[in-house]
This record gives sequence, C-alpha cells and structure tokens, in this order.
Amino acid sequence: MKTNQKLALAVLIGVAIGVAGSVSIHARQMKAVPGYVVAQVDVKDPATFKKYGDQVPGTLAPFNGHYIIRGGNPQAVEGTAPQRFVVIAFDSVEKAQAWENSPAYEAIKPIRHSSATSTIFIAEGVAP
Repeated sequence: MKTNQKLALAVLIGVAIGVAGSVSIHARQMKAVPGYVVAQVDVKDPATFKKYGDQVPGTLAPFNGHYIIRGGNPQAVEGTAPQRFVVIAFDSVEKAQAWENSPAYEAIKPIRHSSATSTIFIAEGVAP
C-alpha cells in the first residue's frame, strides 16, 4: 500500500472514530434527567388544604408531571415521619421548575400557605 493511501485510510478511520464518539456523547446528553418535586407537608386546616389539593393535578398536566407519592402513610424508620409526603415526577428538572413557577400553580400556593407548613424542594433524578 502506498504512503498516500495509508495516510488517506488513517484519516478516514480517524474521522469515523470521531463521528462515532460525537454521536455517542450526543445520545447521552439527549437522555433527560428526570426532576422531582419533593414535599413534606403538615396540614393545619384540612378543609382549606383539600381545596388546594383538588386544584394541583390540573396544574401538572401542561408540564407532564405526575404523582409518585401523594400523602401516603409515611412510617418513620429513623427520625420523625412527616404528616404527609409528596413526590411529583417530571421529565426534567427544568420542567419541574417551570411548573413550580407557573402562573397556574402560583395562583394556588396561597391556599397551601394558609392551611399547612411545608418543606418543598426540587431534586435531580437518575438518567434512565
């Protein structure tokens, strides 16, 4: 094989490896990391809190959010279990943040604030 042919073949192999690596990296980046809204809630006024709870599902739909845990019956293994525990899943942290800051959800937050004390945060999940 002539030197020019070897050089051309080496360049082609290098380009092919570079493209394959780039595609692989891009594919990994395309897998969205899920986002979760996690809430520990202690309800002080159940009747008012129910009004809030009835309205939340409608605010989730535009962001493809869905409940993983809603209230449940938390049982302490260590420490003190919260009265209510909620986990809402979203396709990404960005969608979870967008829901949290959406006008529809902002409109009903005062109902929760007046009827319960809460600790709420957004956590990044593990890529599938």
